[in-house]
Amino acid sequence: MDFIHVTVAAIIRRNDRFLLVKEKSSSGNIVYNQPAGHVELNESLISAVKREVKEETGLCFEPTALLGTYLISPAVNGKTYLRFCFVGDVPEDQEPSPMDPDIIDNRWFSSEEIANLPESELRSALVLQCLLDYQKGKRIPLESLVFTGDELHLLSQCRDALSAS
Repeated sequence: MDFIHVTVAAIIRRNDRFLLVKEKSSSGNIVYNQPAGHVELNESLISAVKREVKEETGLCFEPTALLGTYLISPAVNGKTYLRFCFVGDVPEDQEPSPMDPDIIDNRWFSSEEIANLPESELRSALVLQCLLDYQKGKRIPLESLVFTGDELHLLSQCRDALSAS
């Protein structure tokens, strides 16, 4: 049985243009994607998206909201992905410069240019779905995300809070 690949992605907008990374897919194709990657063990979703954006663009990303959660099962490659996409800010005075050797380039696109990219140049349909949700104004507060590295501590905190209410 396959497992679920948990990933994060970031919508980064500047001057009505959106930052995409150019990378080589596992099939060998050169594709565009939002800055994105896998969540590592013992890592929160917020820490993961900050790390992935830094690695793939060299920019310090500060998430402001969760855009949405997206489950593809199966994806075109037969795998199952659960993506958490965030919106947020990067410093206006910094230009992207990838640190990850797997990233070929960073490039700013208009939403129309992204929509018109050939299917073979998109990492996933989620590139378009996330952009569409961004344009629809979907935003979920970051407070809706819970992460713990200590389940027993969380249990104790919740019991104390529920007992006090």
